[in-house]
Amino acid sequence: MHLLSKPTKTIDRHGAGVAANDGWLAAISRLEPSEACTKVGSTPEGLSATEAATRLKKLGPNLVARERKPTIPEEIWNRARNPLNALLLTLAVVSFLLGDVRAAVVIAAMVVLAITTAFIQEHRSNEAAARLRAMVHTTASVRRGPVRADDPFTEIPMDQLVPGDVVRLSAGDMIPADLRLLEARDLFVNQAVLTGESMPAEKHGQSSTSACEDPFDLLNVCFMGANVVSGYGTGVILQTGRNTFFGQLAHEIAGRRVPTAFDQGINRFTWLMIRFILVMVPAVFLINGLTKHDWLEALLFAVAVAVGLTPEMLPMIVTVNLAKGAIAMSRKKVIVKRLNAIQNFGAMDVLCTDKTGTLTQDRIILKRHIDIEGNDSDEVLLYAFLNSHFQSGLKNLLDKAVLAHAEFDERLRVDGGYSKVDEIPFDFTRRRLSVVVRRDGTKHLLICKGAVEEIFAVCSKYCLNGEVGRLDGTHFVAAKEQTSSLNSDGFRVVAVAYKEMEPSKTVYSVEDEADLTLLGYIAFLDPPKESAMEAIAALARKGVQVKVLTGDNEVITRKICHEVQLEAGEIVLGSRIGQMTDAELAEVADRTTVFAKLNPEQKERVVRALHVKGHVVGFLGDGINDSPALKVADVGISVDTAVDIAKESADIILLEKSLLVLQEGVTEGRKVFANITKYIKMGASSNFGNMFSVLGASIFLPFLPMAPIQVLTNNLLYDFSQTTIPTDNVDDEYVASPRKWDIGNIFKFMIFIGPISSIFDYATYGMMLFVFDAWNNAPLFQTGWFVESLLTQTLIIHIIRTAKIPFIESRASPALITTTIIICTIGMTLPFTWAGAALGFVPLPWTYWPLVTAMLLMYAVLTHFVKVWFTRRWGL
Repeated sequence: MHLLSKPTKTIDRHGAGVAANDGWLAAISRLEPSEACTKVGSTPEGLSATEAATRLKKLGPNLVARERKPTIPEEIWNRARNPLNALLLTLAVVSFLLGDVRAAVVIAAMVVLAITTAFIQEHRSNEAAARLRAMVHTTASVRRGPVRADDPFTEIPMDQLVPGDVVRLSAGDMIPADLRLLEARDLFVNQAVLTGESMPAEKHGQSSTSACEDPFDLLNVCFMGANVVSGYGTGVILQTGRNTFFGQLAHEIAGRRVPTAFDQGINRFTWLMIRFILVMVPAVFLINGLTKHDWLEALLFAVAVAVGLTPEMLPMIVTVNLAKGAIAMSRKKVIVKRLNAIQNFGAMDVLCTDKTGTLTQDRIILKRHIDIEGNDSDEVLLYAFLNSHFQSGLKNLLDKAVLAHAEFDERLRVDGGYSKVDEIPFDFTRRRLSVVVRRDGTKHLLICKGAVEEIFAVCSKYCLNGEVGRLDGTHFVAAKEQTSSLNSDGFRVVAVAYKEMEPSKTVYSVEDEADLTLLGYIAFLDPPKESAMEAIAALARKGVQVKVLTGDNEVITRKICHEVQLEAGEIVLGSRIGQMTDAELAEVADRTTVFAKLNPEQKERVVRALHVKGHVVGFLGDGINDSPALKVADVGISVDTAVDIAKESADIILLEKSLLVLQEGVTEGRKVFANITKYIKMGASSNFGNMFSVLGASIFLPFLPMAPIQVLTNNLLYDFSQTTIPTDNVDDEYVASPRKWDIGNIFKFMIFIGPISSIFDYATYGMMLFVFDAWNNAPLFQTGWFVESLLTQTLIIHIIRTAKIPFIESRASPALITTTIIICTIGMTLPFTWAGAALGFVPLPWTYWPLVTAMLLMYAVLTHFVKVWFTRRWGL
């Protein structure tokens, strides 16, 4: 779980950490802005660079506890602490106490092998991943001396902030630390991650005059972890990092992450194996004790069997696969913030995305500036320019396109007499923004720019060639026809209106956006990406359906979809979604490809509706309006250029905003999942087969089928052969479609494949007893079964890893082939060495080898045909 998204707990408003700061915060809130700065040793102009560096050295970076890099001992401990290692170490202690020191050493060696391999691989991967995550910047606007005249604020990494810094806030920003506002304008802050309250809270910069028991109700204090919904302001930082309210709760919140489907699947498999152990081990102990009459030896053998059934390499296999996948995805410009998101990435079958920057080039150009009759108008351009120039909030791509319009910039400089009076910031309900300017002491001019429908709603007049007239129904019809025509040509249209105000008025609000005069329109072009068509087709081939969720209107959205060959079909509008129940929306969302004119809450509802229909949903977004959907998606995807709240809400960050990059990441996610499930299916089927083999042998043999130390050695060698599974190749056919976690399928695979190994184990028993007369030669029998068991278990890796014919149609990675050869060679030569003699093995007769080779070939062929049948019926 991200610290800034998907919390499972809100801060206790009466907890000790909160109570300790209540009085101090309340006192700060009652001070005037300049006095508040003095209280923290600062000024409204901020700190000098020298003072900031001194404080940073003394107080440390602005990071919560979760973000501190773990030490090497902590990394080793994190790898060591899991139920499987605890079980194995317990069995090692039991063996030692029972006098079987060799068994205890082998079991401990297995634990050390698993922990060491996981630590080395993960440490190396974490170091690389940390360097990659450093490419994803989260910055803050801070005022530090010496102050520049043109722009007193500069962008610095958020972790470099210190108490006393003065920061600027605007829509889309994260609150970088606990701070006292100095000034604010229509500033609304979402504190849901802290308080659980979904409605944004309005904040201001004036000193507080009323008593307030709850610090989160202080109107001039903002807390780290919240984000700015609309408006703008400046504030002086009071506390940073672990001293913030959010930092105090970081360990608790981070530790309560809700398990993903991937986590739950791994846990279910682990407990499935543990249940086998709980049934198998007592049965083996009782049968051998009753039949062999040596209860101590029976107990040691049961302990060895328990070790053999334990999937001790599972944590290592999972960790290394995920870390390796993260590094591989980074080479494709995909940065993974949360490793477990990789599985959801591969399982994703629906990708919801905005069209801007994914289907289009994200390179918006201002092409037209026209009056209400469609004629070019410099006045419309001037008013649009003034609006974009003076607004203080988050400048979107449309504003940047207006400001970068070269033709206008050469002919007009806004420095010539215009000054800002006030501003009414943008929000996603009004979908418009107003600034109020004056020039040379004349009347104030309120200039409003926004979505066409929303501007129409507050206009009563029009201006054409300097003449003002009353708007009527015919004008609205003509305007809608004109904007629809522009939309159908791929233009994004924004309306511009104005209103003259008396100079005596200095503070403006949304109520002033009424009785405006419609001036005209500005039209932008955002050409479709050349790669979009290819990417959509590639995702479709991989079983991922692309759905467009946009705030734009349906006409321009249909135009763009047509150009990238995405069949839009019926486009569902946000107004219609607002009238649907959740059940109705689920049905509509399942069959609809394009949704238009959506607000943030409606995007979130669509994602939730797709969950109801059983889809694994990815959401790609980069704006503040995308953060609710990013949080509820199975995998939230954003880009390095996104607003802070979008990057913090996302699980995966793209360094390039492209669906083509995304589909390459999906492939890597599926490869990771494939290699994890290889181990799980192999372990499940092998252990299930061993259960039958050991139980049967224990019933009719006059001695143990293998000595406890031999069972443990077999398992240790087998474990080593599995350490290279994360490097294995994956068939193209496997990554061609989404892969979901299916414990039921794994159980069926275990039932059908596992007993095959038992068939050949019993054939080996018969061979050793009736061909080599091992009834009274326990070492010979045990050696023969040890070799056959190790060879078949090692061979099964290559059978199960692919749905194709192994070694012919699909080959394993060189590393996996190498470890297979090494382990098989050790297994075959061990009985002829002094180490083998120490383990109780004896040399095998030469006639054993052709017979065991024939059994291995028959085993491989039978397992392959059962696997093919199983794959055709249920999938692999």
